Amino acid sequence: MTSDRRRYELDFAADLRHAAFGNKSMRLDRRGLWWPVETPDGLGTLHVERPVGGVVDAEAWGPGASWLLDRVPDVLGGRDRPETFRPQHPTLSLVSRRGVKRFGRTERVFEILLPTILGQKVQTKAAYASLRRIVARYGEQAPGPVPSGLRAFPSAARLASIGSYELHPLGVERKRADTILRAAKVAHRLEEVVGMDTVDVERRLRAVRGIGPWTSAWVRWHALGDADAVPIGDFHIPHNVAWVLAGEPRATDERMLELLAPYEGHRGRVVRMIKSSGESAPKYGPRLSIMDFADR
Repeated sequence: MTSDRRRYELDFAADLRHAAFGNKSMRLDRRGLWWPVETPDGLGTLHVERPVGGVVDAEAWGPGASWLLDRVPDVLGGRDRPETFRPQHPTLSLVSRRGVKRFGRTERVFEILLPTILGQKVQTKAAYASLRRIVARYGEQAPGPVPSGLRAFPSAARLASIGSYELHPLGVERKRADTILRAAKVAHRLEEVVGMDTVDVERRLRAVRGIGPWTSAWVRWHALGDADAVPIGDFHIPHNVAWVLAGEPRATDERMLELLAPYEGHRGRVVRMIKSSGESAPKYGPRLSIMDFADR
């Protein structure tokens, strides 16, 4: 299979680890970042080598190769403006001294929706297990000389063609399965949010029943590179934000937003910085066991 290769001289420090932060479709290894994805031009695989100085080499395979290579600077955070962030708390200042990381944008909305919907109201390990099963059954082999086992997430068109009952053996109950399939059937409309303003993005995404502020925030983070998006409705994030910024072990979403208000424009960045700091609110109660809906 033929490939396309390009070199980029960037005017910012690219961080492959942070480019892949939270994006379940990307893989990092000693050779760099791998991203297999269904693009508007078809399936493609992008490989970005680890940067040397301000120079990045990238190669891509498949029908989507050119589309992917056109977006390498954006994937690495070229549109983000972390230099405008001003830390106002000792923990954030400490993290900032290690470098304020960039928000990349993939411009692939459904690819982010799939794992995010799977993560609604279930333990992370259970969501990851379901995702692996779905990719193994419905995903396509990534084009190119890729690492063993690398597959692209299934396309919206592929998932729109199945019934929700087909996801149950893979660990997805009816509610989340229906949300995935509803989103898959209107994915062409959801992909149009790239380039919209925040109000229109929220309106378009949340018109799909089952997509709320928590899910839309993850799309804005990863697909759109929105450093201000805050996941409302998360079990842990409000507590961790309140613990780091105010020493409060428990908080509501409203309290979290109050504490994040001085960082408007960078509120999602603060959430990520708190996570990367390693500090978290005290945990109370026994650890929950993992439920697997495939066994129910």
